[in-house]
Amino acid sequence: MEFNRNQFVMFGMIVLLLGIQFRTFESYTLSEKATHFIASRMQDTPAAATPVISVAPIPRKVLRPPPWLGWSFISIGSVLILHAFGMKKPGG
Repeated sequence: MEFNRNQFVMFGMIVLLLGIQFRTFESYTLSEKATHFIASRMQDTPAAATPVISVAPIPRKVLRPPPWLGWSFISIGSVLILHAFGMKKPGG
């Protein structure tokens, strides 16, 4: 399947806006449900050894993306958009 101009522009806009989002905010705090999901998947011990009922609540996880991540998404999105403008129009 080949991507046409419209798909390149849309994907480029999504990546560009995601990069702006990463540059705007310093950290992201996950909800209790997301924190529990990640904690259950990232355990080093086997599932049989972990207790089913946890007495202490798990503190919410805070994600701090590095500054270069936002800049790289912005640059990749910009290149995709500029590449799309160099392509021929769909149906033409």
